[in-house]
Amino acid sequence: MSIFEIIMLVCFGAAWPFSIYRSYTSRTNKGKSVLFLAVVLAGYVAGVLHKLFYLCDPVIYLYLLNGLMVALDILLYTRNQRLGRLPHELAR
Repeated sequence: MSIFEIIMLVCFGAAWPFSIYRSYTSRTNKGKSVLFLAVVLAGYVAGVLHKLFYLCDPVIYLYLLNGLMVALDILLYTRNQRLGRLPHELAR
């Protein structure tokens, strides 16, 4: 277990609740990129797989937590995309 890996995951993970909140409340995808979110999620999945195959330690929970937050942001992205297609009166 590396303290630097923990610090990195905590720092990256601290940003996701704000992104999720913004996605949920704004109901729009302005400034969002689903490709970026998918790449970040792939990185967290790779981190989990590394922990499972080579060095399973408690840091895996940070990878899982961050991955779940990114997955939630992707779900909100798809919701917002659907809302964007609705007539303005129905989207609220």
